[in-house]
Amino acid sequence: VQLQASGGGSVQAGGSLRLSCVASGHTFNKHRMGWFRRAPGKELEFVATIWNGDGTTNYADFVKGRFTVSRDNAKNTVYLQINSLKLEDTASYYCAARRKNFDLVSLNPGVYAYWGQGTQVTVSS
Repeated sequence: VQLQASGGGSVQAGGSLRLSCVASGHTFNKHRMGWFRRAPGKELEFVATIWNGDGTTNYADFVKGRFTVSRDNAKNTVYLQINSLKLEDTASYYCAARRKNFDLVSLNPGVYAYWGQGTQVTVSS
């Protein structure tokens, strides 16, 4: 599985962005996908995850309704909609995938086998 993330950019606080992650292969609906982020000087942080089979989602506590993860199985694409952007959302955002049929929810980046290259989100005041 190869992942290609895009959609990052520079936005003002309060704005919105939609990140996309396109996956290669023919088993997209059998993978759990995750979004993580790494802010400058900080460790990789879990953001959200989705099971592509039925679309069930889980979020980090800090999301508080501002982020929405979704998928389009026909396009092999996972999205992360980020609203009401804050300065502290500035980070590189990464999409990741667990191995096929590993559908258990996990916030641990170590169990995700496949990673995209990251897309930068910069929020300014």
